[in-house]
Amino acid sequence: MPDGQVLEFSGVSKRFGAVAAVSDFSARVEPGVVTGFLGPNGAGKTTSLRILLGLVRATEGTATIGGVPYGRLRHPLQTVGAVLEASSFHPGRSAAGHLKVYAQAAGLPTHRVDEVLATVGLAEVAGRKVGGFSLGMRQRLGLAYALLGDPGVLVLDEPSNGLDPEGIKWMRSLLRQFAAQGRTVLVSSHLLAEVQQTVDALLIISRGQLVFQGGIEDLSDPSEQATVVDAPDRAALTKALQSAGVEFELLRSGLAVRGVDTSQVGRIAADAGVALSTLQRRGPGLEEVFFELVNGVRVHASTATAERVDATGTGYAQGPDEPEPDEVAEPGAAPETEAASEPEPEPADTREAEPESEAAPEPEPEVQIEVESAGFAVASTGIIEVVRVAAAADAHPDPDRTEADIEADRFFSSFDGEPEHPDPEPTESEEGEQR
Repeated sequence: MPDGQVLEFSGVSKRFGAVAAVSDFSARVEPGVVTGFLGPNGAGKTTSLRILLGLVRATEGTATIGGVPYGRLRHPLQTVGAVLEASSFHPGRSAAGHLKVYAQAAGLPTHRVDEVLATVGLAEVAGRKVGGFSLGMRQRLGLAYALLGDPGVLVLDEPSNGLDPEGIKWMRSLLRQFAAQGRTVLVSSHLLAEVQQTVDALLIISRGQLVFQGGIEDLSDPSEQATVVDAPDRAALTKALQSAGVEFELLRSGLAVRGVDTSQVGRIAADAGVALSTLQRRGPGLEEVFFELVNGVRVHASTATAERVDATGTGYAQGPDEPEPDEVAEPGAAPETEAASEPEPEPADTREAEPESEAAPEPEPEVQIEVESAGFAVASTGIIEVVRVAAAADAHPDPDRTEADIEADRFFSSFDGEPEHPDPEPTESEEGEQR
């Protein structure tokens, strides 16, 4: 059985031009637990996962798997199983044929194809074309790809999306089973109620910054928790608590006791011979705490570095190479330049200061050049080939097809000469592809 690996983000920042998608993000994901990765849309979750999987290069910082960047793993598919989207399939391939491509590319035995299809419940539709699959079936096929190399690490983005209630329950059980085996499981999701039932630890990101890291039980402060207790004979319960010196607050649903756990309250009632009808622990729910964290209303102690606001007021934490706010604000520095030039009778000093303020946007062309110089053809989360964007555009001028589509078609077409499994007879569309 493969061992889980520690996933570690160290000072990761990613900027797309003037946009900071991720800013000084540091977190650690331990094996043996299911870790949820939460955040609103645009918070930087997908970008962070792509950096971890080597699909996006970080502007600053590192992301490693067992201390090694993804690009340097000797056996990536056997180390990390990852699914970031459930749409990266060639619609003309069968489920078994799709997995066979990756098995052959990774040097895995072909019997793994049948094993993982059976694991995810797609054994009966192994010969069907993926183009006819529902969203839930595509999610299962994506998970089958992630499990193909029997990896010690699973990285899944919205794995329950499109699944029916039975499928969601099955997914929850599978993730917990993998974590119980000592593997590392990192799951990104928007379904807070499902996350609360599935994960053991949480990473919460907002505006590219980490706002919480820890166990799900550590989300709220213990002082926010209260024991709610009630009894058919509320007067007797009240007298028992008063006799024990326990302070309480009267609610419509019972008595709220703070600073005393449920076992102590239950023991006090039992000693007084009071039968209880309610005894539970209450506090702010995951949804409430989540919104407070991402909106900046609540600051958790697990974020070691204090939040620093940049000069633009976006609230992103500054990177290690960024100056402090009083040094960044160029508008504040401009009066000093003008003041220095006032005693000078010649206006040359004032004109020389103007190009200095215009030199700030120089890094932007570098990002554009890097993006335009190369592209990636990606199927599921595996990089099939690195191609020059300009060359691909010249060879395929169709504006409706992306470079990823073109390279994926070329890659998958190399397998069209082999018979599909277990579909014995090719369809008319397959014969057309072979011709």
